[in-house]
Amino acid sequence: MAAPARDGDHRRTFPALAPRPAASRFAETWWGNAWVAALEEGALDAKRLARGRSYAEQGSVDAITVTPGLVLAYVRGSRPRPYRVQVRLRTFGADDWERFLDAAVERPAHIAALLDKEMPESLAECGVPLLPGPGDLDPHCTCPDRGHPCKHAAALCYQTARLLDADPFVLLLLRGRGERELLDALSRRNAARAARAAQERDPAPLPGVRATEALAARRLPPLPPPSATPAHPEQPPAYPSAPGGPDAFQLDQLATDAAARAHALLATGHDEIGELTLWQDAVRLAAARPGTGLTAATRSLYASLASATGRTPADLARAVAAWRQGGPDGLTVLEEPWDPPAGRFDRARPLLLAADLPAFRPWRNHLTHPRGGLQLRFGRDGLWYAYESEPGRDDWWPRGTPDPDPVGALTGLGGDDPEEP
Repeated sequence: MAAPARDGDHRRTFPALAPRPAASRFAETWWGNAWVAALEEGALDAKRLARGRSYAEQGSVDAITVTPGLVLAYVRGSRPRPYRVQVRLRTFGADDWERFLDAAVERPAHIAALLDKEMPESLAECGVPLLPGPGDLDPHCTCPDRGHPCKHAAALCYQTARLLDADPFVLLLLRGRGERELLDALSRRNAARAARAAQERDPAPLPGVRATEALAARRLPPLPPPSATPAHPEQPPAYPSAPGGPDAFQLDQLATDAAARAHALLATGHDEIGELTLWQDAVRLAAARPGTGLTAATRSLYASLASATGRTPADLARAVAAWRQGGPDGLTVLEEPWDPPAGRFDRARPLLLAADLPAFRPWRNHLTHPRGGLQLRFGRDGLWYAYESEPGRDDWWPRGTPDPDPVGALTGLGGDDPEEP
């Protein structure tokens, strides 16, 4: 069913409804069927009802406009000019609406049902004649037939039942109130009801303070001295291993790390770890694992950290080597080539030549041995970082300790010539 057009809250116009198969029910809901029953039980001629039902099934009813107390549409009949049809229904007075609103807020399920386009039977039986009975529908048509109702009015009533099926607020509009107006009234009444209930539960007034006392100048007592910082963080509890549960080793590592960070923050007021990226923090956690071999537990840790950061365990292992070599600066040297300014980087090659080393090939902040195997990388921190690779491969791994002297950074690595035995 197409959405209706709205001209204010008290006028809704629905596009013409599509034809429907013969012998199918015009209403599916109990309130839609109640509308059809009011039409059929109040009709004086069953043949006119049957013709009207046929007109509705064929889609002879044009757009339907609903306003308080009135349904209006043009219905195509046997003549070229369609007939103007009205069906009137009494609107509610103020007292009726008061009783209806009181009944609606009596149960929260009533409002929820209306918002879901449902009409609870308990709400329709609240003492207000919400649904029409036989004789309550008052049809008028410009056709010459004086039947009650004529076939054109009957067709409009059948199609109106389909509108009520889809949206019970159409029925409430016919009784005099628009949807937004009703929902606003229900919201206000529900809030007032909740406020009264809260007041009845706790009628005692809140204690007050005189304004002169609240605004008087006061001197607060000094704060107590801070507690002494513990010498070291406490050890976490032992976490049991359980089938299907979290990994006890990883829990222990995370708890130990959290305790160390909390202790540093308490002692210094600064948490350096909080400034790291997700990848940097994953590398830091993996590097904190003692030892160099990849045990089963370590492999599990590497796999989970690599998966969480979108990297491979091999990427993580190389990054861990860089972190152990120089911390965050070492990881930056591994992953971010840069162009150093003139100065120390340019003086490195003569220093290497003076140490009887061959002329290293420069590229950005890298100096690479002409036969491969050894490489120096100049960091933004002013230190030189040594790297090694198998000859003929471009698979560089951090080695040794950073040093401000390029020759010192190569001390103890692979000899002067990586090709010599």
